[in-house]
This record gives sequence, structure tokens and C-alpha cells, in this order.
Amino acid sequence: MTRARVGYAATLLAAAFVAGASFAGQAAQAPKLEPVLAGKTFTPPVHGEAEIEYTIPVTKREKDNIVTRITVRNISQAPIARLQITETFYDKAGAVLISGRSAINGLLQPQEIQTMTIETPFKGGVNGDKLAFRHANGDVKKRRKIRRPLRRSRPRQSRRPRSRRRGRPRARARTSRPRRVWGVRRCDRRT
Repeated sequence: MTRARVGYAATLLAAAFVAGASFAGQAAQAPKLEPVLAGKTFTPPVHGEAEIEYTIPVTKREKDNIVTRITVRNISQAPIARLQITETFYDKAGAVLISGRSAINGLLQPQEIQTMTIETPFKGGVNGDKLAFRHANGDVKKRRKIRRPLRRSRPRQSRRPRSRRRGRPRARARTSRPRRVWGVRRCDRRT
């Protein structure tokens, strides 16, 4: 009998609590929510085939890893979601040895340039490699660029110009001696 009384009292208390909360919720109004993207334009990411440009990959061995750095640029009209590059290394027989992957988390906006780094553990017998590009919504059409799309921070040092004959460096003008032309001194030559 005691259990029945305790159960009845608990049910009555829970009902009163729920009813009180519902009445209190009607009296106070929730604050008005504003959209997060109000007034902003949002371009949806590319679905299907996206287009990128990339530089020649620079591959180096650093301790026990093979590190490949590639600079990519989005040349599509829309952003690319989660661009991934997979580098696969093969042996002389054509069997897969090792593979590594790099990805850009988020969006690669149009004309945006980013450098991707692929780190792969080193294994002996590597003969060749292959790059595979994908993104979250499809495949990637790639164009290889010979030059880097980024500008150099400092200009290249100029080389000494070469003469047209036999690849010799051009002689510098000397002011102390007269210049020879065809084996004859310039001052001796008559016009």
C-alpha cells in the first residue's frame, strides 16, 4: 500500500512540474533568430568535374619519409570542396609499393592558390609514382603548369651574357688598353 501511495504522489508531482513548465514557456517569448547568411552571397561548390592547375611536384626524401610538395590553383568558376591528392609509388614490375594522401579541409575558392604536402613512409625499390586528384563531389580535370603560379619574392640574379661564338663570356670593356678588332688594334686600323 505504501508503494501505491508513493507512486501516486510521484506521478502527481511530475504532472504538476510539466504543467508549470508549459505555462511558464507561454508567458516568455523566445528571442527572434536572424539568419547567419543574411545579406551574404554563397556560391555552392562544384558538383562533377572541377578544373585545377598545379606545378611540377617537388619530391624529396626527409629522414624516413618521402615528402612531395605541390602548389595548386582552382581555375573553376565555383569553389572546390575537399580537394584530395593521392600519390602512389610503384616498383620496376609495376606493383604498388606505398601510397600517401593529402587533402584541403574546406573549400578551395576560385583563383585561390594553396600548397599541399604529401608525406609517405620510405620503402626501398621505388621506380615511379602517379598522382590522382579527386574532390568531395567528383573528379578533377588537371592542367600542369611548368612555372609556379606564385610570384617570386626576390628577382633572379642575372647571369653574365654569353657571346655568340663558342659560348665564351663576353669580354668586359677595358679603359686602360685599346680594344683589338680582328687581330688589329683599333687605333692602327684606317678607315
